[in-house]
Amino acid sequence: MTNVCSTEGCEKSATLQCPTCIKLKIEGSLFCSQDCFKKNWAQHKLVHKAKIESEPHDPFPNYRYTGELRAVYPLSPMRQVPKEIMRPDYAETSIPISEQRTRSIMRVLNPEEIEAMRKVCQIAREVLDTGAAAVRPGITTDEIDEIIHNATIERGAYPSPLNYYQFPKSVCTSVNEVICHGIPDKRPLKDGDIINLDVSCYYNGFHADLNETYLVGNVDERGKQLVQCARECLEKAIAIAKPGVRYRDFGKVIEEHAKKNGFSVVRSFCGHGINQLFHCAPDVPHYANNKAIGVLKPGHCFTIEPMICEGHWRDELWPDNWTAVTCDGKRSAQFEHTLLVTETGVEILTQKRN
Repeated sequence: MTNVCSTEGCEKSATLQCPTCIKLKIEGSLFCSQDCFKKNWAQHKLVHKAKIESEPHDPFPNYRYTGELRAVYPLSPMRQVPKEIMRPDYAETSIPISEQRTRSIMRVLNPEEIEAMRKVCQIAREVLDTGAAAVRPGITTDEIDEIIHNATIERGAYPSPLNYYQFPKSVCTSVNEVICHGIPDKRPLKDGDIINLDVSCYYNGFHADLNETYLVGNVDERGKQLVQCARECLEKAIAIAKPGVRYRDFGKVIEEHAKKNGFSVVRSFCGHGINQLFHCAPDVPHYANNKAIGVLKPGHCFTIEPMICEGHWRDELWPDNWTAVTCDGKRSAQFEHTLLVTETGVEILTQKRN
């Protein structure tokens, strides 16, 4: 069979193959002459672009990464949510209008709203545990995202991160030096990694939010200490929570424990109120001497989610405008619970149930 020139309108036999196509292993791009190849170049180079973009690659080749981690694109398409599942107002437009209008209001939930929060928080706990069971060397964070997405919609819930200010995935997966808001992609987890899974669910008009950091295979001793310290920082903060405590007080407890263990505390991100809104008042900083406003009152619902760093606490953003990483490329670990203030203390709404 005679091969025909790839240039549109040319039906001459062709034997010359584009050198870039050979390198990229693209078959079928043959030309009858150098003249036809040059004439068709503007159109033909799109074939190269499509091939490159379909293969795993670093989308930010000119970005100076702070550590060893690299983004691996292309991202898989945005996952779909069945029409019958209730959606937050940003699901289609990506803009949480209700949150923007009332974010500064610190609400006291009534008994019916508290029950709704209990329900969604247990759904989120189940979803997180399902995702955590899949963590192992070799699995990609995109595969974990698919597992968590499916576990969420199976329970009739919407994955709160999906299309929130255009976040493209259903969970945040933060590996090693990623502090928070990592976008699931095609990078396989490696033995020795640490990974944070941050799960948020929306069910019957209410949001839940929790996260945990997991060891992937054989993690070095300092990595284990970092993860353990982050867990303890959350536990120690929860231990002082009760009506009358100031929201600014958690930061002192957290930073004291982190510093005692030789770690630092991220300042750019904080805990937050949560209810019918994904993020609202109060702000809950995790570092000492902060200026947070307000005191705990029964019926308040909020998160504490300290981000603890192996090195410096300063952060920077990848060019995707979501992935926050440590400025020095050292590791960061985080734990989070959604909490309800009671008359005598707090109820951990996202804790595991036996």
